[in-house]
Amino acid sequence: MSEGDLTGRFPDYPDASSGGSYSIFADKTPEQVRMELEMQVQENRKKEQEKSKEKGKDEKEKKKGKEEKAKKGEVDAVLQVLPSKFIPRICAGHEEYLNTWKNRCESIHPSQNYDSETLREEKRKEVELEIRIQWLPIATGDFLYLGSTLSLAKKLPMPSLFDIRQNVALYAVLRLGSPDIHIMAPLIRSILLVGPSGMGKKMLVKAVCTETGANLFDLSPENLLGKYPGRNGTQMMVHIVFKVARLLQPSVIWIGSAEKNFYKKIPKEDKEMDPKRIKKDLTKALRLLTPGDRVMLIGTTSRPQLAEMRGLCRVYERILFMPRPDYASRYVLWKRMIEARGIQPTQHLDISALAKVSDGYTPGHILQAIQSVLSERRFLQLSKRPLVASEFLGQLVKLDPVYREEEESLKDWYFKTPLGKKSMKHRVDQLEAEEAKLDKEKKKRK
Repeated sequence: MSEGDLTGRFPDYPDASSGGSYSIFADKTPEQVRMELEMQVQENRKKEQEKSKEKGKDEKEKKKGKEEKAKKGEVDAVLQVLPSKFIPRICAGHEEYLNTWKNRCESIHPSQNYDSETLREEKRKEVELEIRIQWLPIATGDFLYLGSTLSLAKKLPMPSLFDIRQNVALYAVLRLGSPDIHIMAPLIRSILLVGPSGMGKKMLVKAVCTETGANLFDLSPENLLGKYPGRNGTQMMVHIVFKVARLLQPSVIWIGSAEKNFYKKIPKEDKEMDPKRIKKDLTKALRLLTPGDRVMLIGTTSRPQLAEMRGLCRVYERILFMPRPDYASRYVLWKRMIEARGIQPTQHLDISALAKVSDGYTPGHILQAIQSVLSERRFLQLSKRPLVASEFLGQLVKLDPVYREEEESLKDWYFKTPLGKKSMKHRVDQLEAEEAKLDKEKKKRK
């Protein structure tokens, strides 16, 4: 593409007999290929300029040479050296040594048996070529199937961890971190993070405070147990918290287990803490926040079904649903968390298999499995015994995953909220518009 933009024509790809487009990217990264193409374009331009200058000189020199030879009547004998047949073999052997054997530790193979890694690399190339030949005819023209799978099934695609991170940055980090953005942007006083336990909801709250330098106030029911009793005490507590939060802005007021403030029916074990006592005062205090007050209420819950939906949606203006991580998110989580422990994954560790097997587990479960496996003793044994995916399976089995029924109940609750209904309606309208366009195109073709 870069050469097409610069020269107006695309480079000539090799024939299928010589490897096709695969030969361009063999043993090279896309960045290296791009750099080579740019260098070729620059060299071609220089050569064309030099050729245009040298044409005039060559013609003059040819004329002079013919005249001199005609005068002398003799032709100088030139000593011709034939190319060596051994140099190409020596160069090939030297290149093979540099690419394959120079940086390889042979102390692992004292008996000098066959090297399994070298055989795997050779066979992997053969398998890639076979799959490439089978895959290219199928893939041509079918690139939209994967992206439109959910649309064709009329299902609303669930957000990924990256989407949640982006929304938290837009709703919380930017507004609390910049006074100008807080004044100009639409006012958002509160956010509710909904998802199974272990999804990192509390970590996101701490990340918002870290990125914006905000002060954290904890109004969770467990933290208020036995503090500021009575009606007057509760009013004074909420008033003081919001007053200090305005004075020390930016500030984040966090409520863990936010569903307890809006219980439909208070369980026996939670009656002592009286979780609903700040419900009225919290609603009144939030209404007093105006543009310029960089104070935000962030609630986290894993059981929103136990709360009254009206009261919960009145207090929390934005609800972000955090489903179980998908395959791509799990792959990144495994890779990044292992690298964070100071270990570089090798070919012995099949991260793709770990991401597939850990379907249903949260980031908290994955982190717990990694911490239990990668102890100090295991870290010292890495040079002799590399990490293998089977080591993590024993730890994952001990943990309880998020079952599909639990996630479906959270989805059903979310789509009953006002925001969930709006997003569902918006998605349905988009699908109907796309279907109408497709019908018009089909009619025109007929």
